[in-house]
Amino acid sequence: MSDIPRLRVESGTVVLSGPWTLAEMLPMLDLLRSGLEAVPASVRHWDLSAVSRLDSAAAVLLWRSWQGAWPASLAIGPLHRQVIARVAELPQEMPPPPVAFVHLPEFLGRQVLKALANLRGLITLFGQLLLDCAYLARYPGQIPWREFSANVYKAGALALPVTALVGFLIGVTISYLSALQLKTFGADVFIVNILGISIIRELGPVLVAVLVAGRSGSAMTAQIGVMRVTEEIDALSTMGISRSIRVVLPKIFGLTVAMPLLVLWTSSVALLGGMLAALLQLDLSLVYFLENLPRAVPVANLLIGLGKGVVFGFVIAVVACHFGLHVRPNTESLSANTTSAVVTAITTVILVDAVFAIFTRHVGVPQL
Repeated sequence: MSDIPRLRVESGTVVLSGPWTLAEMLPMLDLLRSGLEAVPASVRHWDLSAVSRLDSAAAVLLWRSWQGAWPASLAIGPLHRQVIARVAELPQEMPPPPVAFVHLPEFLGRQVLKALANLRGLITLFGQLLLDCAYLARYPGQIPWREFSANVYKAGALALPVTALVGFLIGVTISYLSALQLKTFGADVFIVNILGISIIRELGPVLVAVLVAGRSGSAMTAQIGVMRVTEEIDALSTMGISRSIRVVLPKIFGLTVAMPLLVLWTSSVALLGGMLAALLQLDLSLVYFLENLPRAVPVANLLIGLGKGVVFGFVIAVVACHFGLHVRPNTESLSANTTSAVVTAITTVILVDAVFAIFTRHVGVPQL
């Protein structure tokens, strides 16, 4: 028997022989397809009893040549018939994708449940943090000073260059755009008020929070997530070491301490950039700017900005640690939770800033 698939028409019957598998058909696929298409429509008898092997690829080829219907007479073994029968049960066309709005309630429900689960996890983490603080107050010798200082250095000192660069450029941009408008109305001196209030009270804390959430927040989530993947968290528990005291608490308090310092640093550099732009655009001297800044911006605005830095740092660190602790032992979960941590932290910071704006709307407003 030949070791290649063959097709011939004898006495009104189409006879197939040999192995009809993808590996054997591939070198002569065009020839076999042409032979099947050339079979006259009047021929209604097919003989596949001489076929030694038949796979799904050959079954699809035959079923399409039969126009999706069984021939009137078919001589075939039971095993090969089952292969073709499975192909015959497949739909001729793929069903259209479901319309998106049909599953909208299900999607919204899942998102709400996921948000509630994350909120519960954040509250649980906050409660554990309070218990750890009570424990360390009773046993101050176990305070992880080294881990705390390391996190202050990594989240604070190492972030000084990038925050300074971004703050300086923001200050220059705001001062330049404001100067263009103030020149029109002859109100050049009010650039001190605009820069002082906007940078010290709002832009400085929010800008630093966004940068830190993308830099330090993602690093915290990734670090804890890798510890979950490599089972270092489980190893700490096995050795009787509290993961929350040694891993979570230093990160939260380290970023909480570093954030107001970064806010003060970034706001100062941003004001410097604004002063240089005002000097070039409006010819306002640096001495005039520094003398009028305390009168234009009450000290309450500085306290509000520093208070925002403390709260923003705490929120970013808690969110980052929460998502890091929920990483499953695979790389896909690590990347997904890191992304979710950054997005959630930035969104939460903006919501908290809105709450600050509502409750401090009458505080630090300069009296004209």
